[in-house]
Amino acid sequence: MSIRTLIVDDEPLARERLRALLAPETDLHPLAECGDGQEALSFITRERPALVFLDVEMPELDGFGVLAETAVMPPPVVVFVTAHPQHAVRAFDSAAVDYLLKPFTVERFQRTLARVRERLAAPPVDLRQQLQHLLRELRPAAPTPDRLVVKSGAQTLLVPVEDIDWVESAGNYVTLHVGREEHLLRETMAELEARLASRRFARIHRSVLVNVDRIHSLSPTLSGDHRLVLRDGQELTLSRTYRARLEQVLGHPL
Repeated sequence: MSIRTLIVDDEPLARERLRALLAPETDLHPLAECGDGQEALSFITRERPALVFLDVEMPELDGFGVLAETAVMPPPVVVFVTAHPQHAVRAFDSAAVDYLLKPFTVERFQRTLARVRERLAAPPVDLRQQLQHLLRELRPAAPTPDRLVVKSGAQTLLVPVEDIDWVESAGNYVTLHVGREEHLLRETMAELEARLASRRFARIHRSVLVNVDRIHSLSPTLSGDHRLVLRDGQELTLSRTYRARLEQVLGHPL
């Protein structure tokens, strides 16, 4: 079995060391190296590697953000690589995925590979659920906001979360659609989705988050997606890869 492997780290020397450690492993096939989270997310979506060595600390989109936005099924086995020990790191050691704390020894790396091989040889499990559990363990809990603070020229607006109809990704920004108004917020989709996790918002597409209380109807399409219509007539697409997320929020299968 050839294990298709991706290395993700914003430090060239760190990528070089991982590449050197993987070289003698005949069953591991390095596909590529990525220097940032956005590049990694695109590669994972396109090439679907079986194993990802994922740095935690990266600018713009960190390792947590990459996992939060990864929609491929089944998700890859992930080995986190971090130079920042925290109390939650212990959660990795008892979980199905592993972590490497920089600087790590060759012996520690070999133990990680043993865990990876054991996982890939085992019957399929719900890796996404386990990864999401790790995200909750590692990210400090933040209070769910009632309002979002938005800059509009010289003004600072307080937008009630319950007034938001849907949200559209715009790179490192998101566009809040509030009735006939649009507000630009400097925050990634993954960050906003995490902040609104306990609200009735669901990711329905890689670039769209919707207030489920605004949904009027859904109808299947020939492509396997769903056509979603909001109360104001706005039409959106529910991607089949995000269908389970909406079903979870609705508490009902589609």
